[in-house]
Amino acid sequence: MDIREKRKKMICDLMNDPAYVPMKEKELAVLLQVAKEDREEFRTLLRELLEQGRLSLTAREKYRKADGSVLTGTFVGNARGFGFVEVEGREEDLFIPEDKTGGAFHGDIVQAAPIPGRAGKRQEAQVIRIISRGISRVVGTFERTREHFGFVTPDNARFPQDIFVPKECSKGAVTGHKVVVEITDYGTDRRSPEGKVTEILGHVNDPGVDIMSIVKGHELPVEFPEKVLEQAQRASREVSEADRLGRRDLREMDMVTIDGEDAKDLDDAVSVDFDGENYHLGVHIADVANYVQENSALDREALKRGTSVYLVDRVIPMLPHILSNGICSLNEGEDRLALSCLMTVNPQGEIIDHEICESVIRVNKRMTYTGVAGLLEEGVPPEDNSCGELLLMLRHMEKLAALLRERRRKRGSVDFDFPECKILLDREGHPVDISPYRRNTATDIIEDFMLAANETIAQHFYWMEIPFIYRVHDIPDKDKIRKLSAFIYNFGYYMKAVGRAGAKKKDEVHPKEIQKLLARIAGTPEEAMISRMALRSMKQAKYSPECTGHFGLACPYYCHFTSPIRRYPDLQIHRIIKDHLRGRMGEEKVGYYQERLPQIAQHSSKMERRADEAERETDKLKKVEYMENYLGQRFEGVVSGVTGWGIYVELPNTVEGLVHVSRLPGDSYYYDEKACEMTGIATGRTFKLGMPVKVQVEGCDRFNRTIDFSVCEPEEDE
Repeated sequence: MDIREKRKKMICDLMNDPAYVPMKEKELAVLLQVAKEDREEFRTLLRELLEQGRLSLTAREKYRKADGSVLTGTFVGNARGFGFVEVEGREEDLFIPEDKTGGAFHGDIVQAAPIPGRAGKRQEAQVIRIISRGISRVVGTFERTREHFGFVTPDNARFPQDIFVPKECSKGAVTGHKVVVEITDYGTDRRSPEGKVTEILGHVNDPGVDIMSIVKGHELPVEFPEKVLEQAQRASREVSEADRLGRRDLREMDMVTIDGEDAKDLDDAVSVDFDGENYHLGVHIADVANYVQENSALDREALKRGTSVYLVDRVIPMLPHILSNGICSLNEGEDRLALSCLMTVNPQGEIIDHEICESVIRVNKRMTYTGVAGLLEEGVPPEDNSCGELLLMLRHMEKLAALLRERRRKRGSVDFDFPECKILLDREGHPVDISPYRRNTATDIIEDFMLAANETIAQHFYWMEIPFIYRVHDIPDKDKIRKLSAFIYNFGYYMKAVGRAGAKKKDEVHPKEIQKLLARIAGTPEEAMISRMALRSMKQAKYSPECTGHFGLACPYYCHFTSPIRRYPDLQIHRIIKDHLRGRMGEEKVGYYQERLPQIAQHSSKMERRADEAERETDKLKKVEYMENYLGQRFEGVVSGVTGWGIYVELPNTVEGLVHVSRLPGDSYYYDEKACEMTGIATGRTFKLGMPVKVQVEGCDRFNRTIDFSVCEPEEDE
């Protein structure tokens, strides 16, 4: 047991002692000096216990065992001043009114005390203590208001206050500069936060500064440290005879990669053969773990990043390009090291046998989604006409993918097919076109094969009973499902609830019920509306060392195995697989993974959310910039959201804007929360989800990344 674990045990033993009484920190420190503990490290431990909610602080700065009356969590700010506290393990967040935030900023770890309220309402609370600050640096626009000082207006609307910057801390910034400011004082109710400029990104109108501001605002690491690049350079050698030793040689097996036209990091290849009865599916994934040694500088940097980030104008990779685009990329005609999942699938789409092995492969052909879809859907061969010998395999792939998809459908897998978008930029980074990115036969094939491999790997290692990282998706929140059920009942639809063993009420829903609902509404006027409501009732998927199942896929075992170039959990899973295959999963290794994997899972989930948010923000920014060219013009759209302040309308190119309630025509409107409609008081006219409307572009705000629409009346179109 290491020294930190000893400290934790001593404190926990003390807290569980019936004779325990609250003590000040220094009194506890004196007590624990018997074990010659370090005072500074002890303070760190106490702070950890506070953040975990196991200790709480009294108004007189005394530590005491948490009794549940005070909850510890992360403060999530809102631009309107109020906020929420996310408490781990609690289904519903605490609502923090604007006058109860206690000076907390977005991302802070806080203690909050619930406020007694009316039944049925979201639990309100007030922040009683800020344990640690979540944001230390902010990106914003500098404005020099006086000769000796200026202010920075944060880009992040969740940070509601401007930051005071003395002249000597401005680094020469002038009005209009985008800057990174380090907060030196968080201020009070009567005094603004204070900070110093650490970096000037450029003028707000300079090309690329808008995206770089988002990159810096989310603290995305751009450059790799020199030591990391040196390790990557040394690792990027060609596959040697020594590398091939002990591996299954699959170089004679026909296989292809199928990716987007501009993809460079090709980390998955597929092969399919049909023996007249069963299909033999091979999913071959680049053996990145062979080149990224655990706990090396390269590995630590990959863990820190957690994932590659795909922004509208750039990719911020998890691994240096010399690896991700080089030796780790399954390039056509080149020997590559891989981990292969070889599956046998019967005519019912059931995986009846599988094998996992380290392999050496050679891809026959690098193919694209567009090319394969054209060949399979329309019989249009690629320009080079070099895949004739692979056409039979592609036909087998199409049939096998359909079998796998149908089997998933029968068990209840939920498929929300909302279009993503592709934003085309010119050389200076200005958007010139936005179009929805549609799935096709080829994208479905790869998705079906990757899902099959991920499920097979997860199930295999679950029954091995060794530490692992799973991709989990929890059952939807009960209140959200009840609201969804009440909402769809208005349209004549219903969902069956199922009860767990011993449950008093039937208050859970099976994913198959969601799937049935989506099937019933397909092609109806309310399809878009109900689909969005169903999606919003879902929880967010995450990584976990516990296998609790994946609700959306309706499967008990799932993981991410197929993208180790761009996702750290996949890379970690590869290491576990290799340790198992090589007979290294002894007691010591099991203990090592049991300690390490929970932190990796939690950190990877956090980095994934950060990446998703940055990607959404860059997309929103470029959509606003694009729509600036269409001020005053009219478009057909559908209502995509209804709130108390107005309706959101989405255009066919995925651009979304707000029609403020004051801009709704012909009446005064109120928000009917139960029906999720905006209703006219005098006329009874309604605006609801999925309803087609014609709108006019009224305004675009790049700073807030918002677009304002107004509704066009029929007579206005004539």
